[in-house]
Amino acid sequence: MKIYNSITELPNKLAIFPLTGAVLFPQTQLPLNIFEPRYLNMIDEVLSSPDRIMGMIQPNISKNDPNSKNLKKVGCAGRISSFSETGDGRYLVTLTGLIRFEVNNELDTTTQYRQAITNYDNYKEDLLPANVENIDRKSLLILIKKYLEQRNLLIDWEIIEQSPTEQLINYSGVLVPFEPEEKQLLLETKSLFDRCKTLESLFQSYQFQNNQDSNSSELH
Repeated sequence: MKIYNSITELPNKLAIFPLTGAVLFPQTQLPLNIFEPRYLNMIDEVLSSPDRIMGMIQPNISKNDPNSKNLKKVGCAGRISSFSETGDGRYLVTLTGLIRFEVNNELDTTTQYRQAITNYDNYKEDLLPANVENIDRKSLLILIKKYLEQRNLLIDWEIIEQSPTEQLINYSGVLVPFEPEEKQLLLETKSLFDRCKTLESLFQSYQFQNNQDSNSSELH
């Protein structure tokens, strides 16, 4: 896959896929099952573009206006790195994360899918090798293991232990069933170190809640 060294090499106009709970991080892969006609059309057009880049972003759903079409402030651009068609007309796509973006403005287009002008200025470091020097990998692994055990999630622990620190952090944001707002919180953290600290806080809060629930059950 092409390596992007500067934000000047990236397209500023992106087809965007708003999807609640689906968050892409740099250097992660997100599988997508595409079946809506407008998004099938979007994938066709993205595949025909030189870079095959599109944007993932969460809708900004409001309790007061559940039909709002507003978007979150920050999403992540990714490149379609694999693609296949199914016999029933769906597309199975893998999107590989490149860099986060902010939405400058959404375009008024004739396409069925949405497009936006994006800004990468605040996330240039996403294109650089990750700095993991100050991250306490051992503590992070302990928290991940406790969370998996409490949730009875069966995952190959050897694979997790062998994963690079950056992937441990970013894939936690992709794969762990956090709430959409919690995933967005992780996405919007400025640095990998800050994301790790936020992730640790989330794991700790879930463990605290689990302990509270266990104690409450014992009392009854």
